[in-house]
Amino acid sequence: MKKTYFNWSSGKDSALALYKLLQNEEYQVDLLLTTVNQDTERVSMHGLRIELLERQLESLKIPSKLIRLSGDVSMESYNKIMQENTLELKEKGFAIAGFGDIFLEDLKEYREKELEKVGIKTVFPIWKENTKDVLKQLFNLGFKAITVCVNGKLLDASYVGRIVDEDFINSLPENVDPCGENGEFHTFVFDGPIFSKPIDFTIGEKVFKTYKPVKDDSNCFQSDEKQESWDTGFWYCDLIPK
Repeated sequence: MKKTYFNWSSGKDSALALYKLLQNEEYQVDLLLTTVNQDTERVSMHGLRIELLERQLESLKIPSKLIRLSGDVSMESYNKIMQENTLELKEKGFAIAGFGDIFLEDLKEYREKELEKVGIKTVFPIWKENTKDVLKQLFNLGFKAITVCVNGKLLDASYVGRIVDEDFINSLPENVDPCGENGEFHTFVFDGPIFSKPIDFTIGEKVFKTYKPVKDDSNCFQSDEKQESWDTGFWYCDLIPK
């Protein structure tokens, strides 16, 4: 079995990809890796409290490692920090890095290129799967998720803090991917077959936050065109540990 670490986001796609890796005898998942914003003490992009992430990781019963990054970290600094951490994992015998990406080619190529530098191969368990099928698998397996962040350009505040179910999916506009693979929404998975127990929480306030896109950063994996059209406003729903 190949010693593997999985890049855990705390969301639904990550959960299904991890589930499939754990079912595959070719891989031995010995670590979950998550980047967090050290300025806000929350999961990067998802806005999830670290305490809830830690409860999630405890329920998964797999060793974990958090990489704390500044909220305004440059791509150059990000690459350096991640390379240092992956080199350390390589020295500990990790040969494979797992991801929950589905169809973003530029992101996949970026991950492969960066990890190739330190001699780590990649695996994408749900790559190129139909996103509607991904959701069906999640529902059938018993995973439960709630939205914690939505893109304000595409979805209004009513979409954040909602359970991801058939009603939620059917209510999405046609230009929104069912899995939010283009960054339309992010989720927190609080129950499912890979958890030893559900993660309890209450729903807190909803807030709207805006961000500035990265400028003049040649190391960014996104194209110049994507940088120009980068979305800056997001609705967040604060989940409070019980």
